[in-house]
Formats: sequence, C-alpha cells, structure tokens
Amino acid sequence: MELKQTWMGKNERLAQLDERVKKEHRARFGSEALSEGEKAGRVRRHFDAVAGKYDFMNTLLSFGAHYWWKHRAVRMLGLNPGDRVLDVSGGTGDLSILSQRVVGPGGQVLLYDINWAMIMAGRRKRINAAARRRIRYVQGDAERIAFGDNTFDAVMISFAVRNITHMKQAFREMVRVLKPGGKFLCLEFSRPRWTWFRRLYDFYSFKMMPVLGSAIAGDKIAYSRLPETIRWFLLPDELSDIFREAGLKNVRYRLLTNGIAVVHRAVK
Repeated sequence: MELKQTWMGKNERLAQLDERVKKEHRARFGSEALSEGEKAGRVRRHFDAVAGKYDFMNTLLSFGAHYWWKHRAVRMLGLNPGDRVLDVSGGTGDLSILSQRVVGPGGQVLLYDINWAMIMAGRRKRINAAARRRIRYVQGDAERIAFGDNTFDAVMISFAVRNITHMKQAFREMVRVLKPGGKFLCLEFSRPRWTWFRRLYDFYSFKMMPVLGSAIAGDKIAYSRLPETIRWFLLPDELSDIFREAGLKNVRYRLLTNGIAVVHRAVK
C-alpha cells in the first residue's frame, strides 16, 4: 500500500529555516505551505483543538515511550538542586515536573508556552499536583522570550521546534536567556535509522495514527499533520549545526528508540 508521504530530502528540510521563510514569506506546517504570518495562528488552533486529550493521545500513540524519552532527556541535562530552569513551549508540563523534582524548593522551573489551552490542560491535572503548583506558568512566544539576558541555569524545549515559524530566531532567544555555562536541551522527533523500521513507522504514522486520532480525539486532521511535520524536520546533524550557529558549544545528541526521538544537549 502506497503511503501519501515520504521523508523529505535535505533541500526541503533546510528550506524551513529562517532565511528561506523570510525570503519567500512562506512557512510549512507539515505538507501544507502557509504564509509566513499564518503559521503561528494555525499551530495555535491545532493545539487548542487537541489540548484536552493531548497527554492521553501521546501515551496511546507512543505506547508510553514518550515518558521514557522525557526521563532520559532530563537525566542527560544534568540539573542541580537550586537551578533556575526555563521550559520553552512546555505544553502540559511533563519536562517541567521532572525538572522540578531535581531542582527542589531552592530552585525554580518556569513553563513558557504561547498556547494558554495547553498550559491550563496541564495545570488542571490532578496527577503530580504538588509539583504543578510549584511551577511558574508564563504565556509567551518562543521567538520573543520575555526574560532578560543570562537569566537561567538551563533551558529546554521538547517536541515543539517543528511548530515554530522562525526556528533560528527561537534558538537565539533561548541562548540569550541562558547563563554563560548554562545547559541547553532539545528533545524532538527524528528519522528512524533502520530502513525496515522506518517503513513500519511510516505505515503506523499515516495509516493508524489518523484513524486513532479520529476515533478517540475526534480530530483526524490534527493526527495526520503530526507525522507530516516529523517527515519535514531537520535531521540530528543538521539541527546540531543550527545550535552551534546560535552560540552553543559541546553539542552532542543521542538517538532514542532507533531514532524516532533524539536528544540534543549543549552548553552556552
């Protein structure tokens, strides 16, 4: 059975970077080409629609693996008690909660997200309620972070870079608010290494996920768009170059679950 989407080539992937977006005034949301100013609104509506069932669908569609990926990522970041941490595009707060447990009462975790529906979906959850109350929530744009220079000991972003219109601008902002010597982490989806596994993943992504999204979340389009954004996204080495350009050093990454997810760690 032929799949409607394939993994994009390097030219298509790099065309999503700021220079091309600004030159052509177009940005991609999966296979859909939007005007440069339209993408943020489309992404906001997308997450408004899925916020209520976001965590449940993540667990269902990843067979629970996303929890392991997030635990692994926070361990790799190497936080210390007392650290001040910024969780950019933190959504419903999984990484914020894990980080709060490490930094303790002497530290602080700020969850920063442009989508209020996602923030509230996390804040209202009863599980980990004590940790959620200690987190500070701020609504704001990743491309214009509302904090001063050299503010945080660590900055992290997970499964959100694909939805940002100007990725390089967002990374420059994350580096700006990070203290010298501070730690940076990015957890994102990527391309599986093994060809046979990639084909199985493609079948699941394009044949099963939209069906489950429609049946359980009532939104087939949202769960068709998700695998498309992954197929258009940068590969780990390409993303590493962007991090170095933004001012980070000692950039390292680790593939998880054969490369379905990838964790990048770096320092300012």
